[in-house]
Amino acid sequence: MERTFVMIKPDGVQRGLVGEVISRIEKKGLKIVAMKMLWIEEDLAREHYTEHSEKPFFQALVDYITSGPVVAMVVEGKEAVKVVRTLVGATNPVEALPGTIRGDFGMDIGRNVVHASDSLESAEREISLFFSADEIVEYSKSGEEWLYE
Repeated sequence: MERTFVMIKPDGVQRGLVGEVISRIEKKGLKIVAMKMLWIEEDLAREHYTEHSEKPFFQALVDYITSGPVVAMVVEGKEAVKVVRTLVGATNPVEALPGTIRGDFGMDIGRNVVHASDSLESAEREISLFFSADEIVEYSKSGEEWLYE
């Protein structure tokens, strides 16, 4: 099973969408193996978005992600990275399909409700930034035999 990182951003928390995002992840059949609410410090934000550090919007991105609490999660399932990216939708909510989280709740690329890792490598790096190994729970979920062949 793959693991991926998902973060409900400050706009998602402020708009009361935490339950909706979690519900969609769980209804799809994915398993949440770690979750916490936190207020991201600037150093962590800079490290999390390091691939954008040379881009003109980098400081605005850091300022935004540190502007309010977020909910960080580790999500597990078969092809979890791809499945979560599909659930989340295109980065720009204007281009995100209806039925996706961003398509249903986002209006602006800078306030697109949720972050999801875009590759296994990114997922591993992002998970390690936000969670220690002992914060990730190993468990069997009843009904898993009805999800996968």
